Amino acid sequence: MVRKRSGGEVFRITGARQGLAEDVRGRQRRYVISMSVRTVSVVLAATLWNVERYVAIVALALGMLLPYVAVVIANAGRETPRSLPSTFVPAPMRPVLDAPSASGGPEAGAEGDGAPGGGSPA
Repeated sequence: MVRKRSGGEVFRITGARQGLAEDVRGRQRRYVISMSVRTVSVVLAATLWNVERYVAIVALALGMLLPYVAVVIANAGRETPRSLPSTFVPAPMRPVLDAPSASGGPEAGAEGDGAPGGGSPA
């Protein structure tokens, strides 16, 4: 089966954004991962409080900062990246071919260019 190409618009799909469901799934995954890290750091802070107080304080600070960072990362999405190419590509122009001459021979003026002395420079 041969398809005929219409002379309409041509769209480039390499610059297309990902689907909404895929975008939401990715943001949920990032949020769950960061909240898991937060949970581990809070449990680590509670476990190490009497053993290694400085590590426990760092883990507790991480556990306090991660919810904010997780929400900011999860909500950052669906912005149009500026580095992607335009989604519209104009159809390429095809050159127009001239009709062949009626004589079938070479064009006149190839040998007789009008220079004195037979057309060759002296």
